[in-house]
Amino acid sequence: MTYTHKIKNGVRIDLTADEITALENRDTQWNNGALDRALTELRQIRNNLLKATDWMANSDVTISNDWKTYRQALRDITNGLDTVAKVETKLEIKDGNYINFPIKPGA
Repeated sequence: MTYTHKIKNGVRIDLTADEITALENRDTQWNNGALDRALTELRQIRNNLLKATDWMANSDVTISNDWKTYRQALRDITNGLDTVAKVETKLEIKDGNYINFPIKPGA
């Protein structure tokens, strides 16, 4: 984005070079954090899905291999995601479901 001016009390005021630099630095910092923000969102969803199955990992419950595989796939879902575009493919929703997430056994 190109910054040239601001409006203060209805008056157009040209930005100084320092103000333009500060705004450009802010934008750069925001853009550089895009991957971290996307991964945080993905991890929150993944963590909620894992929490819903945590009871199966109790010592008095025998967990099937299908459930073990599902839980491991959830833990591994962020592997290799090094761009926002790759994360966004995991967050793709169709009919209210994440279409690129591991499939829960019995679903």
